[in-house]
Amino acid sequence: MTFDLPVLFIDAHLLVVDKPAGLPTLPDGYDKNAPCLINLLKQQYDRVWVVHRLDKETSGVIVFARSAEVHRTLNMAFESRTVHKVYHAITRGVPHWDEYTIDLPLRPDGDRHHRTVIDRQRGKAAVTHLRVSERFAQHALIEARPETGRTHQIRAHLAALDLPLAGDALYGGKDVTFLNARTTLHARSLELEHPVTQATLQVEAPYPADFAQVLRQLRGQ
Repeated sequence: MTFDLPVLFIDAHLLVVDKPAGLPTLPDGYDKNAPCLINLLKQQYDRVWVVHRLDKETSGVIVFARSAEVHRTLNMAFESRTVHKVYHAITRGVPHWDEYTIDLPLRPDGDRHHRTVIDRQRGKAAVTHLRVSERFAQHALIEARPETGRTHQIRAHLAALDLPLAGDALYGGKDVTFLNARTTLHARSLELEHPVTQATLQVEAPYPADFAQVLRQLRGQ
């Protein structure tokens, strides 16, 4: 299988690409020979450092450092929550609210399914800001702005609101009538301060073909 890896921004310090769905960010612990984004990028750009991750089925903007120093700077930016990420999600279910902030602590469940669960006692702080962009008969297009970066944060938070991602069998969003084969989550944009120039960098990834097709289906086009 070959993957198209569109470059959204590149200079001597940063590499930002549009990750396709179906490609893990890091090597698979069960299949060392399976393709992953970091290894494909290292074949083209030699030294590349992982700063954050996207789930295998999530598409969109992901940034990498091109030096150890920039890697440290970007890690601090993510930890201090000065990197602003916007995701677009298609949910199974239609919220009654227009905007909502969910603040529920999360932790890995530790079972074989690798789910993330709500745990008010032992979980780590997790905050996601949500806004409805478009409503359909049984689904909605929602803009999600995670304030923190927990594993499966958006998926777990939406499921906690009884609004799982359409197609997300792990969190209860499996929909046999839905014309998509993956979780409908796309990392739409990312904004950060360039670690060297200090200029504001904003990068946006267009919808991939499958995500756009789902929206056309929902709109009846």
